Amino acid sequence: MDERVTLTREPFNAETRLDLQDGPITPASRHYVRSHFAVPPPPRTISVAGTVAAPRSLSIADLRALPRRSAVVTLECAGNGRAFLDPPAPGEQWRLGAVSTAEWTGVTLRSILEPAGLSGSTIEILFRGADAGTPPDGATRISFERSLPLSRALADDVLVAYAMNGGEIPPEHGAPTWYGMASVKWLTDIVALERPFRGFYQAARYVVGAEPLRAMKPRAVIVPPRPPVWAPTTVRGLAWSGQGSITRVDLSVDGGRTWRDATLGSQPSAAAWCEWRLDWAPSAGTYDLIARATDASGEQQPLANRANPLGYMNNAAQPVRVDVR
Repeated sequence: MDERVTLTREPFNAETRLDLQDGPITPASRHYVRSHFAVPPPPRTISVAGTVAAPRSLSIADLRALPRRSAVVTLECAGNGRAFLDPPAPGEQWRLGAVSTAEWTGVTLRSILEPAGLSGSTIEILFRGADAGTPPDGATRISFERSLPLSRALADDVLVAYAMNGGEIPPEHGAPTWYGMASVKWLTDIVALERPFRGFYQAARYVVGAEPLRAMKPRAVIVPPRPPVWAPTTVRGLAWSGQGSITRVDLSVDGGRTWRDATLGSQPSAAAWCEWRLDWAPSAGTYDLIARATDASGEQQPLANRANPLGYMNNAAQPVRVDVR
């Protein structure tokens, strides 16, 4: 049985099978994969340069010698849900499986940057991966690069990770990596900048309007029950947000006319998804189920698709049709 749904093989892009998810952690072999270019040879060192007093280079052994931290984090591709847009938007046609949760272990980015002596003129930190190529609609060969504002880069929850779920990070998920909404895998360079970065994947992609995407919107998904479905049954699913913990999941079994409050499971961290479930005793028939999430910021998942030219952040609730016997 395939553990992922492959969209493209070169570069490799694949969705996780949410129906196989059991518990909060997604095994590395089932974790979704987003690649822009071919998998490169793993880098041996990470360079720290730019507006710093003491440029440095760190090996994996150097990273492991620093105080370690672990975090359970849900990662989601910004294009998750793009396949439901009409008219279609360009890009990988993800349905709802471009999301997974893993425990990442590494060191804080701050512990790497501060010894280098950041200049007072630094405003952003750039991350460059070893993966490189020509984008489908690009003209020149580039590396995958993204940046963070300095204040965000120095936060305690930004990690350079060297382990995944207690083991080595598999090749398709990258070597030492900064993980966040727009992750840079196979990390080779960390560069302090005194001007905003305007690279292709910062200014032309992974943006809505002129704003780079960083925080995930609240989303609840239903894990479709495997047929045949007999009553009574339990409807279950997953919910997450990049804006804080999930505070509520509502479920409709009549296409959105009425709603019931689902029971939330424990959330491993504010940055990780939680399971939810609701016991249901319907009569035999066909039902359209819809789940929607609300997060700690008070934002509720919309019912209508979010349309934008590149098809990002479409977190609209997607109905699931269920035949009950």
